[in-house]
Amino acid sequence: MSGHSKWSSIKHKKAAVDAKRGKIFTKLIREITVAAKQGGDDLEANPRLRLAVNSARAQNMPNDTIKRAITKGAGDADGADYEEVIYEGYGPNNVAVVIETLTDNRNRTVASLRFAFQKYNGNMGATNSVQYMFDRKGTLLVSKETIDEETLTDYILEAGAEDLEDQGDHFLVISSLESFEAVKTFLEQKDVALASADLQRLPQTRVVIDNREDAEKIITFLEVLEDDDDVQNVFSNFDIDEAVLMEMA
Repeated sequence: MSGHSKWSSIKHKKAAVDAKRGKIFTKLIREITVAAKQGGDDLEANPRLRLAVNSARAQNMPNDTIKRAITKGAGDADGADYEEVIYEGYGPNNVAVVIETLTDNRNRTVASLRFAFQKYNGNMGATNSVQYMFDRKGTLLVSKETIDEETLTDYILEAGAEDLEDQGDHFLVISSLESFEAVKTFLEQKDVALASADLQRLPQTRVVIDNREDAEKIITFLEVLEDDDDVQNVFSNFDIDEAVLMEMA
């Protein structure tokens, strides 16, 4: 099993807060709309749409809201004119950052992100300036309250997953992109309750911050990026030293 990522634990808890604020609904609706526009409204034939809808349901989004987003994407070309753009660079303390966006105005998005980088002493980079430090993986989050480590390990080995990571209150099951759907289906058939199922960019190595002031500055920077309406996902190779995490708590 891989080691415990403290920052990932904090991100998961923050996501729950964002869901209560309704912030995540806007991003999920946009993802559903784009997925339906690109691949059609058939969940079985459109893996991206299926994943987006499952994520929306996990956040208790009303079915009517989901259906409207699908209909808008599949049937209203003018109403779903979003472009996928990836931005990247280095934030405070030289941590690598990859930002996935869905935008209908590149100039607005890049100006907003560049301002955030400059404000927090970072630098936006060219394409693939930091993306190569991350691996695209399928990830499934499982609460430790629902299954023991030994049983889950047996399941993921049988399902063909790559790794199991300790995330504090949760286990993170990691798979290749190709096996993601198969692993997810296998665990569901075994009645394993999934807290989330996503495609992520996982850092090959982590930069561990051992100073509280630096950690708080990086967290604030990442939150500013995530709060941008055009930003769908933010990935970083940043992590927090155990002693600093205890001090912040």
